[in-house]
Amino acid sequence: MEIQPEKQNLDQTFSNTVYHIDFYQRSYKWGEEPVQRLFDDILYEFEESWKKNPDLDANRANIDSHYPWYYLNTYVTNTVGGRVYVVDGQQRLTTLTLTLIKLAHMAQEYESQTRPWLENRIAGHSGMERSFWMNHEGHVQVMRALLEGEELSSIDVSSGVTAENLVNNYQTISQILDAKIQGKRKFEVFVHYFLFRLVLINLSVDTTHVPMVFEVINDRGVRLKPHEILKGKLLGQIDKGELATGRFNELWDGQVESLNRFGADTIDSFFRSWLKAKFADTRGLGVRFDGDYHREMFKKDMNDTLHLDHNASAVKAFLKSDFQYFSSLYHRIRALAETETGDFPAVFFNGRLNDLDSQMQLIMSACTVDDPEEDEKISLVSEGLDRAFSLLRLQGQYDSNEFVGRIYEISAAIRNQPADKIRHLMDQQLLAELEERRKTGTTELFSYQLFRSISVDRLTSRFARYFFGRVERYLAQGMGRGMKHPIYDLVSRTGAKSGFHIEHVLSRNDANVALFGGNEEFFEVERNRLGAVLLLRGRDNISSSNEPYDDKLRSYANTLYWNETLRDDTYKSKLDFHEFIRREGLKVRPLAGFGPDEVEERHRLLFELSRRIWDVM
Repeated sequence: MEIQPEKQNLDQTFSNTVYHIDFYQRSYKWGEEPVQRLFDDILYEFEESWKKNPDLDANRANIDSHYPWYYLNTYVTNTVGGRVYVVDGQQRLTTLTLTLIKLAHMAQEYESQTRPWLENRIAGHSGMERSFWMNHEGHVQVMRALLEGEELSSIDVSSGVTAENLVNNYQTISQILDAKIQGKRKFEVFVHYFLFRLVLINLSVDTTHVPMVFEVINDRGVRLKPHEILKGKLLGQIDKGELATGRFNELWDGQVESLNRFGADTIDSFFRSWLKAKFADTRGLGVRFDGDYHREMFKKDMNDTLHLDHNASAVKAFLKSDFQYFSSLYHRIRALAETETGDFPAVFFNGRLNDLDSQMQLIMSACTVDDPEEDEKISLVSEGLDRAFSLLRLQGQYDSNEFVGRIYEISAAIRNQPADKIRHLMDQQLLAELEERRKTGTTELFSYQLFRSISVDRLTSRFARYFFGRVERYLAQGMGRGMKHPIYDLVSRTGAKSGFHIEHVLSRNDANVALFGGNEEFFEVERNRLGAVLLLRGRDNISSSNEPYDDKLRSYANTLYWNETLRDDTYKSKLDFHEFIRREGLKVRPLAGFGPDEVEERHRLLFELSRRIWDVM
């Protein structure tokens, strides 16, 4: 028989079966809220009957006749090689075991004869050894410490989140029962009620149908995460003996734990990015993976490629190759995106500074399993994405919605391609995006005709700070100096005192408007061009806000390198800077005045610097 339902009270559930935790099950993750909710239900039914019959002796006949039974839900088991595995329901069974431990301690305090009975419902002899009926392998020392009454604060919970929750929830249960179950008579009646009137339904399922039953139960109960269901559907096809010898469960859990250190459910973000990278050529095709991607993986069109349905050998190969390699690659990219490194700065720029998570998809698209060109591809793809994103913005051609669609076309173009083709393929996609938006038959990745009109009010404030941060970084590297402030601070810190803000070189005053022929509209347009703005720290920005240009020049001393290029003393006192601009042939000079010609000169200079920064010479 494939499914065998059996109604049990807790006296039967915890009597002669050791329950092992199947790989389908998560760690013990119940917190205070579900524990409290469970006891609210249990104690409500108990208290209603207790009020009516407070003088009943505690025996089964009295409890059966005066206390209603209470349904605690279903748990699913699967027996393999003489071992009973919990497929679904371990959160509830574990919480009930913790309750039995607390009741055993209360029995000792009340000198109740229920104590041996309770202890035998917590653990029994399995073979020649005494084992907890609810067998949390790897955390047995915590269960034993709780049963032996150790101080909770002294219990070692280093074995993981299950251990932590065992101790925390035991404390919650203790507080509830100490408050609600007082007096020996009430305690013993509650023990009888707990063991005889609380009912579970056990569904015993054969191995073949475990994944199907597991997913159906999940659909109508507390939803699991897609990766948790996927784990069951994949690992459920592998013989349990091979699971142990091949350490597939450990492989899966290790990769999941590693990724989820970046945040809850990062593993699901990985799978979505990987599926889009390898199997979606358009945005429309990629949308299918935004939801229950684990279902999409087993649909016919996907299974014709992945071959993961009812194919244990393919599952094992997938786990050891694609899953292990690409999840590790995803972890590497996420780590590089958090902190700038000398080897892969563009990954950091895309990730931490510009929130371009699409680089995960693109890098995985370019790489193959155990790719010998992995490092080179990470550099090329991240730099190509930064170049496309930045040059589109700097030419007024960026549309966030359109860019998302372009990412899929880039992904399809570079998928599994050798490193020496990636730069060309990505630049082709950038040209295609520019042509689609401009309709001019362009062959230029970066045009001054488009850059000329770019002003700070056409850019987001964050990208404007990023742009000047990159200019600052380029100048610092050219001089062989360190940056005065980390680029992250230039882009991300915006506080009034220590944050960085856009500074207009031209203040709004009559003298400056006069430099532009008295035309206020023309003046406003020109003062917002990139050539007429700088990046200043908060207090410097405030102090120079309405000053004439001569006074502003003084306030730019000892700020950022780009700001200091306006000052004459920079060229006299900083020989490394002088040598740098000579070597690079940069037309940069100090400016004693600042009018229309100077705005244009600085704007053209920024265009030239941008060509060098984003390598479009």
